[in-house]
Amino acid sequence: MAMDYQNQIVREDMCELAKEHLPFEKLKGSSVLVTGASGMLATYMVYFFMYLNETRKYDINVTALVRNEKKAWEKFEDFRDMPYFHLKVQDVCTPITMEEKPEYIIHAAGNASPHFILHDPVGIIAANTTGTVNVLELARKSGTKKVLYTSTREVYGKMPDGTEEIHEETFGSLDPMEFRACYPESKRMAETICQSYYHQYQVPFTAVRIAHSYGPGMTINNDGRVMADFISDIVNNRDIVLKSTGDAERAFCYITDAVAGMLFALLDGEAGEAYNIANETEPLPIREVAGMLTGLFPERGRKVVFDIPETMSAGYSKMGRTRLNTEKLEKMGWTCKVPLKEGLKRTVKSFE
Repeated sequence: MAMDYQNQIVREDMCELAKEHLPFEKLKGSSVLVTGASGMLATYMVYFFMYLNETRKYDINVTALVRNEKKAWEKFEDFRDMPYFHLKVQDVCTPITMEEKPEYIIHAAGNASPHFILHDPVGIIAANTTGTVNVLELARKSGTKKVLYTSTREVYGKMPDGTEEIHEETFGSLDPMEFRACYPESKRMAETICQSYYHQYQVPFTAVRIAHSYGPGMTINNDGRVMADFISDIVNNRDIVLKSTGDAERAFCYITDAVAGMLFALLDGEAGEAYNIANETEPLPIREVAGMLTGLFPERGRKVVFDIPETMSAGYSKMGRTRLNTEKLEKMGWTCKVPLKEGLKRTVKSFE
């Protein structure tokens, strides 16, 4: 069930994003490259640039870099014959060449799914390290104005006991020998690569550390993350099965709030800086999130079922949750706008 640009929820989300008080005119007539473009957040970035072309005649030249051509056209079919859209099919781990030099790059290639952490850890490391070097080499040779790197809250690692919230300069510990370290460790290294290119070659970048985003276009089948599994159950009319007591607390950020944060960092963010993006207004135990979802669609008659295995899958993060401080982004004018109930409704509706 592929989402596309004409999806009613997508259209409404684009309209809301366009209301943000941001200098979108900086993008007029520019060339933009989005890597990992068929991922959830990256797809919305592509949609939004094309929305600005459609509604404001911005003439942004958008190149979407993807590995899977079929999957990409399912999402971007509406742009197939448009002069300002280009699909570039390649692995980010091979050097990137472009005729038109990108003025802005959104580097979002890389997998965060527990399924791939379990089955392709080497591929995850390659995309985050070699892939990031290839993106920055392109930026260096092209005189790119800004690279936006999509990082993760997981770079902070395990916090010392008593840590109440995480600022951009707060760091805990990571065990490089732990099985799933392939993801946070290579994301950390990617940020260091960005900072090194900025220091040595003056390639300007900002990094965004995103926590638990969800929304239309998310991968809901065989992903392994909590929200993806819950949405999949509701969309496919199954009971939500919890493989734990559901005590783990999460705070989920709807896609438009996450993308707005990315746009703030891209257009107004300081070069060489990282920004936290999270919705910390409604932290909830995941069993309550599951209950909220079943309660939003009572006509389906679905319930939350507990089926707790003796051992947890190695792909899941075992780190406890510490609140992310988002004041740095808020001082620029960003704020979370979409309550969890509203975001859940919109997400499920987008799949139907």
